[in-house]
Amino acid sequence: NKIAPAPFSHEQEAIDTNALIDYSVKITMEDAMSGNVSRPVRIYADGIYDMFHTGHARQLMQAKMAFPHTYLIVGVCSDEMTFKNKGRTVMNDSERYEAVRHCRYVDEVVTDAPWTLDMSFLEKHKIDFVAHDDLPYTTGSADDVYKFVKEKGMFLATQRTEGISTTDVITRIIKDYDVYIRRNLARGYSHKDLNVSYMKAKRLKLKDNYEKLESRIKDKGKDLMDKWKDQLGKGNEMLHRWEEKSKELIGNFVEMFGRDGKLGQWLQENSLRLREVISPASSPLPDSPPSPSTSDQDSAASPPTKRSRFTPPLVDNDVSEEDDIEDD
Repeated sequence: NKIAPAPFSHEQEAIDTNALIDYSVKITMEDAMSGNVSRPVRIYADGIYDMFHTGHARQLMQAKMAFPHTYLIVGVCSDEMTFKNKGRTVMNDSERYEAVRHCRYVDEVVTDAPWTLDMSFLEKHKIDFVAHDDLPYTTGSADDVYKFVKEKGMFLATQRTEGISTTDVITRIIKDYDVYIRRNLARGYSHKDLNVSYMKAKRLKLKDNYEKLESRIKDKGKDLMDKWKDQLGKGNEMLHRWEEKSKELIGNFVEMFGRDGKLGQWLQENSLRLREVISPASSPLPDSPPSPSTSDQDSAASPPTKRSRFTPPLVDNDVSEEDDIEDD
């Protein structure tokens, strides 16, 4: 199989495929479910498919996989038909046609599809079943637009995907309207392109710049805080090391100088020796040897008396001369 978008119903490829179908052979739901068919089961699904999303894709997947061998035809309503019966769309009909034909489950696309189906349309496209969710789908009247198909037993119910629809997507955009306006202004769109006043555009730009500045300040503050925490961690680690070192020094000091420390034990063991070193015994004088009867205690207790030096008496010279005369 070649990889290409699904053909439009008015293109030759789709016309040739339609011509090969023997629509006189009617296929029942039971035959389609069992796969006991002589040709592909042609299933038709229709819708607006504005802003094509996962809910659309899942609906088409359910239709494509409903039976073992199917050919899925998808009808997309035009802008005129949609504006008249439902309201304005975001994407125009050409964009919506292209979005659907590029879905992998689609085999053929019908452009400008009718809002309400009739037998002539089903016969023209040789449709066996119509796939849609089972909720009644009404327009201005109270009648279900799929009532005719349901009565003929040609309706194939699919399940809606909760939480996603075109209305939900548009609601999200409206909810954050200012955010998307600022986003597009930042990307180069003018206030005229976005249908906002000049003053509003300036105000939104100012707000955007303020938030960017605030974000930068927060980031800078976070960086500074991280650096401060890192430095604080290093400081705590260094303080812990100093505490461990101081404990070690104090322990060593106590071990050496404490009451039961090594120094005290050494002093106790060597006190007598130290006393002898600090206060030695007096040595005896050479001219007065100690008597043998003197005890060591006396000599140690009372040191020897000091002896004065001998000085001869002075003689008068006159007296000496008289003595010499008498002798003569």
